[in-house]
Amino acid sequence: GKPSSLKKASQLQDRRNALVSTFGASIAIFGGAQSSMAFSNKISDKYDDRPKRKGPQPKDLGVGTRKNMDGDEYVGLKQCGAAPNCFCSTDLDDPDHLLPSWSWPDGLSKSDAFQQLEDVVNSYEPGQKGIDGGGFKVMKVDKNEGYIYVQFEALKNGYIDDLEFAFIDGYGDGRTVQLRSSSRVGYLDFGVNAKRINFLSKKVKDKGWIAEGVDPKTHEFYVMENSRG
Repeated sequence: GKPSSLKKASQLQDRRNALVSTFGASIAIFGGAQSSMAFSNKISDKYDDRPKRKGPQPKDLGVGTRKNMDGDEYVGLKQCGAAPNCFCSTDLDDPDHLLPSWSWPDGLSKSDAFQQLEDVVNSYEPGQKGIDGGGFKVMKVDKNEGYIYVQFEALKNGYIDDLEFAFIDGYGDGRTVQLRSSSRVGYLDFGVNAKRINFLSKKVKDKGWIAEGVDPKTHEFYVMENSRG
């Protein structure tokens, strides 16, 4: 009887050890995933212990089939919605959120243009004009298709904003880049998306691009709403 009892006890302990090992591994993996969510180029660790409101990543980012106000389908980036915290160049029905598309200089291939655009994005300065202090990360790049997706994080509350650049057939003259910059959480953005777009706009214009930023004269509703906060 005793050897059998010892064997059973040993087997039970092995199972417990296996469960502890598995659980411990899960915690380690989860902990790693959580810590990796903080972008390495953030400007400060001061607010690391503060709860973050990143918001869920929208499921329909990227180039996709959309519907305009008449119900007709078109290919474009995700529409903005009503809140003054988003800009998009493909939603032609929505002047409050509409931005002109950008164009790269003649003589550049699409892949070269998106390489240049990626370089400009990577030169972004977290904390410029008091925004995006939590840093940023380029999440996806496809230079051959013409697509870049970037996430930016607010320093204190951890709000995540999504920025996309995309080449879409049928728009412009074959050198045209569509863009969308949007907050995930809240109604107002306190000028964050405009400041981000205008920083990048200036950088690519210095390289010969045609790239209008957000002009207060053409986006009065955005400016008025966000100045109320």
